[in-house]
Amino acid sequence: MDKRYKPLTLSQQMELRQQVMNDLLTHPEWSLREAVCHLKKGLRLTTADLAKLSGVSFRTVQNIERGASLGSVQTMDRILGVLGLRLTVATVQGPEQPGT
Repeated sequence: MDKRYKPLTLSQQMELRQQVMNDLLTHPEWSLREAVCHLKKGLRLTTADLAKLSGVSFRTVQNIERGASLGSVQTMDRILGVLGLRLTVATVQGPEQPGT
């Protein structure tokens, strides 16, 4: 945890985690960069902390934060895994066609 913040109780940590997860789920339009920055700030993590927790290199997380890299599907899945989320692909149903 980022040492600039005072320590949180377990229940406060769980509330933060839930809030960050809800924010990410309600903003699918966010870029990977925006999602990573929100996750990091919301969970009060340093770049090094997020890299270690996600299993992604420090440089990769740093490049995503700066917008120098878009990341990959695997990178996004690992970073979202910090919250227990998985990246999935789904088909989108188009509007119902008349007579079908």
